[in-house]
Amino acid sequence: MLPNQVLQKTVSDMGEIVQEACSVWNTDGICLGHSAALRENEKQSIENVILDLEEKEIKKDGMSFFCVSLEEEVVYVLVIHTDKEGIDIIGRLGVKQMEALMLAYQERMNRNHFIQNLLLDNMLLVDVYNRAKKLNIATEERRAVIIIEPKNPDETLVLETLKGIYATSTRDFVTVVDEGHIILVKSLEDGEGYKELNDVAKSVVDVVNTEAMVNVRVAYGTIVSEIKNVSKSYKEAGMALDVGRIFYEEKNILAYNELGIGRLIHQLPISLCEMFLKEVFSGKAVEQFDEETLSTVHKFFENNLNISETARQLFLHRNTLVYRLEKIQKKTGLDVRVFDDALTFKIALMVANHMKSLQSPEDKATMYTN
Repeated sequence: MLPNQVLQKTVSDMGEIVQEACSVWNTDGICLGHSAALRENEKQSIENVILDLEEKEIKKDGMSFFCVSLEEEVVYVLVIHTDKEGIDIIGRLGVKQMEALMLAYQERMNRNHFIQNLLLDNMLLVDVYNRAKKLNIATEERRAVIIIEPKNPDETLVLETLKGIYATSTRDFVTVVDEGHIILVKSLEDGEGYKELNDVAKSVVDVVNTEAMVNVRVAYGTIVSEIKNVSKSYKEAGMALDVGRIFYEEKNILAYNELGIGRLIHQLPISLCEMFLKEVFSGKAVEQFDEETLSTVHKFFENNLNISETARQLFLHRNTLVYRLEKIQKKTGLDVRVFDDALTFKIALMVANHMKSLQSPEDKATMYTN
């Protein structure tokens, strides 16, 4: 029920307070934590007593035994290694403390399990509201889902860092539903909007980078006002991550409502994408353009089709830049110096990237056929 480190700290603190050795055991007679080293014969004696335990509180072999229960079922046995007078009160206080810890941990686990099922749409609508009410989770509150994707596959340190910041709140939730992603369900005040949500995302990136020394990519969905729509925000954040991975590699914060044309392309049918690429590239793959040509045209787009500025930034003669751009025109018939043709070529490159992300490695080299 309780993590071993929690049990160990509890008995260590208790032993320090009462100035007596203390230990905690499960009902199978296995020691889970102790404040002082146990002798082998002492272990065997305690194990025998626990296995034959019929009362919730007894003294035997110079020790005091106290049962720790949850919902009337014995879970642990607290042992204080003395039977001196007055130890009964101390033992009962220790039992109450451990039972309170178990209740708190059980509630936290139940809330976490509820949020996981909520995100994955694993509950009926009526169950969502009933369970939320039992767990004291507000059903009408402004929330958004933030997905954190560590670039390091081991996300344990990132998870613990985020839990340390947000899990102490009764309104925010940090959880995991798949490998490689951490989810923050963030509550927002009535006056807060996407600016504040973006600030939270920036804070997550900065804190994880500083505290856990891990680079992360963060995406968030739209703000929803009812708990039933939290899964919608989660799916939007997931799409934002996918779209960002394909089209906006340079960004580490992605907002679903700011994905622009990338979101549109991501939702296009594959057959339509293939048809468009064949039309633009005359049935050839985007690989017909060398890296030099592609990097040049990307820089040209970044500078709003400004030839002089692009040539300056690339340290090229103006005529050299024009020559490279004309190579694209010869192959595709598109003059990227003209806005309409530049837009068509830009979209075609984005569609090609989208198609590559859908292909298996062996298929990528022969993505398009005549």
